[in-house]
Amino acid sequence: MQRLILLRHGKAESASSSGDDVERGLTDRGRRDSALMGRVLADMRLAPDLALVSTARRAQETWAEAAFAFPAARALSQRPLYLASLQQLEQAVAAARDEARVLLIVGHNPGLHEFALAHLRAPPSPARTRMGEGFPTASAAVFTVADDGSLAFDTLLLPRDHGGGVL
Repeated sequence: MQRLILLRHGKAESASSSGDDVERGLTDRGRRDSALMGRVLADMRLAPDLALVSTARRAQETWAEAAFAFPAARALSQRPLYLASLQQLEQAVAAARDEARVLLIVGHNPGLHEFALAHLRAPPSPARTRMGEGFPTASAAVFTVADDGSLAFDTLLLPRDHGGGVL
């Protein structure tokens, strides 16, 4: 693996009709921002070979919107990614390390944000400072993977910086 991308699901409904959190879908803004971030990543030549996607409806819908920008990507739904902890995310990345050149994980906070913060070894930068401030919906954190498997933070991509994130 050369790159790892963490994509937080798009803005979701506050509740599902069933009342079950896993069934919450995306709002219109969530769909727009998810598609936008797919295009932004593709324009930056960061198309994943493999996407690991939480089984939550909002994560599945996020991938469905972003996937239009990644026609060659393979996607796997993974139940353990639903509200995954830092340790569960570490395990998912380790298990997929040899499966893709660029790995994308579509998941949830707080786990994705905790994972990104745990791997912030880059020198101070505006993007690094912003990563410390939060990980908004439909945002993507991009890491370079060294030969020894260590991660180096590259950038944080926010929908609002690309014309998204508005109601």
